[in-house]
Amino acid sequence: MFQTLAGPATLLQEIKKSRFLACAAPITGEDEAREFLDTHRDPSANHNCWAYRLGQAYRFSDDGEPSGTAGKPMLQAIDGQGLDGVVVLVTRWFGGILLGSGGLMRAYGGTAAECLRQAEKLEIIAKVEATADIAFSDLARVKAKLAAFRDLAFVEEFTGTGAVLAVSMRQEDRAAVSALITDLTSGRARLRFPDDEPEDRG
Repeated sequence: MFQTLAGPATLLQEIKKSRFLACAAPITGEDEAREFLDTHRDPSANHNCWAYRLGQAYRFSDDGEPSGTAGKPMLQAIDGQGLDGVVVLVTRWFGGILLGSGGLMRAYGGTAAECLRQAEKLEIIAKVEATADIAFSDLARVKAKLAAFRDLAFVEEFTGTGAVLAVSMRQEDRAAVSALITDLTSGRARLRFPDDEPEDRG
């Protein structure tokens, strides 16, 4: 089960006289990630390194630090905590002491990880959509039973004989909701999912 951040988070650390400021936030698209980075990067700092994860898409930047010492450890901090839809920026002000490759990886990855650990999280719920044609005689009963499912929502569009219900539900409830509608309507209604095989009308 993936999580994302409930809102922005920051963390400031000093490591061998260099200051590391982490800023993190939830994002829903790459444009949001770029906007966040443009807003929070500090041109006066030595480095503004970043990483983000959006489903299968990810990007990171070392911004002048030795390759692999900043952005990648920050991405690993995101992935290591099972987060998605998250961007992290770590800004460094150099304090005069060289940290070496291992030290930089620990500083950037550790600062990002601690910022994310302290941030409030939200569960990302996998949802699926489906529709069903429900007769007027079954409609009230079906709607009453559907209300028992957590995070389920539906919209009804009335027809001459009843209503088409467009239902949004948790992925894990797919089989139970489908069985419920079939049982309540004695097989007269069936939940149709976008990935269902088309009916053979031959």
